[in-house]
Order: sequence, then C-alpha cells, then structure tokens
Amino acid sequence: MKICIIGFSGSGKSTLAKLLGEKYSLPVLHLDATFWYGNWQNRTREEQNAIVKKFINDNCDGWVIDGNYAQICLERFSQCDAVYFLNYNRFVCFKQAVKRYKQNKGTVRPDCPCLEKLDAEFVSWLLFIGRTHKRRNIIKRLLSLSSGTKYVFKNRKQLQEHLKTL
Repeated sequence: MKICIIGFSGSGKSTLAKLLGEKYSLPVLHLDATFWYGNWQNRTREEQNAIVKKFINDNCDGWVIDGNYAQICLERFSQCDAVYFLNYNRFVCFKQAVKRYKQNKGTVRPDCPCLEKLDAEFVSWLLFIGRTHKRRNIIKRLLSLSSGTKYVFKNRKQLQEHLKTL
C-alpha cells in the first residue's frame, strides 16, 4: 500500500503518517524532513526530489509520505493507492501547533529535524498565508493527481471514525 497525506500545517499529517506506517508496517517519509535541516535551512528542490525518489524506489512495495510540497516528486500521487486530506479549520491547526510547540520546545522532532519553534512567521503561515485561495487550490490539485482512494476529513472525529474501520 502506498499512502500520501496532505493537509494544512498543524493538522496532524505527521502523526497520521506514523500511525498508518505502524498499522500497515510501512516506511514513512515526512517531507518536512526532506526540506528542512540544521537551523531551519532548506534544501534545494533537486535535493528534495532526489531524497523522495530514492525513498520511493527503495520501498516499491509500499510507503507513507506526508506533506504537501507541490513541486516535489509529484509522481508520488500517481503511484499512491490512497490520499488522506486533513482539511481542518485554521483554529484547530493553530491550537495543535501550540500544543506541539509546548510538548517539543527545545527539542528536534523526527518528522522535522530542526529545533521546535513557534514564531510570528509560522503563526502567520498557520492562520493566513497557508490558507489563501491559491494555497487551497494547490492542495485540491494535489488531491486530483491521484487515481487512488481519496479520504477528506473536516475534523478529527471523522478521521477517528475512519481509523476504527481499518
């Protein structure tokens, strides 16, 4: 099984990826970990593409990849069997990001290899920039790239009900 997980920052993509990876015994790739390194430095698009393509090639029997990154290895969508879209409202995502920051302050998470932070730039991304009409259209386009099963969840309750059926 090959699974892509997309959604807004703070929606729980990485947590869901870990859960599905464990459930199906699949390797997980967090696209934040391919983009960021060191002290919030970012890799080039070419470096990111190489990392993702290698991961896909090394795990041809199945994988879970979480993250939007609309210009990175889009073939992941044509290859996947399922796409999960966490379409939660901005305040739920903001609350989750604050909770994550409090839990991980001063540490590095496995899904994003930089010291956890919650600054004005990220808050602006969570509440406004990452929610523009253009950004929403990008996510819709990513969803449309897959011929696999599409799951769209508006809230955590819907996702939890779905997970019970797996």
